[in-house]
Amino acid sequence: MVDSSQIREHMDVIGADGAHVGTVDRVEGNRIKLTKQDSGEGSHGGHHHFISLALVADIEGNRVRLSANGDVAVTFEEEAGGSQA
Repeated sequence: MVDSSQIREHMDVIGADGAHVGTVDRVEGNRIKLTKQDSGEGSHGGHHHFISLALVADIEGNRVRLSANGDVAVTFEEEAGGSQA
């Protein structure tokens, strides 16, 4: 497992395929909070998204690499205020 203390503000979050997923705002508990600028548009715009630390495969320089491809990792995002099952 990756040491979450190595994850810093403004690091790029990329999928296993190298696709940009977001930019780290900070780590909150067991999740990475992405900046609002990476939240997308429409109903997804204007609020932070979260990625579970369980998806982090490695930290490479200034990048957090996920174990899932970028397009798939986005489907695993947890939105702030969403239901927690």
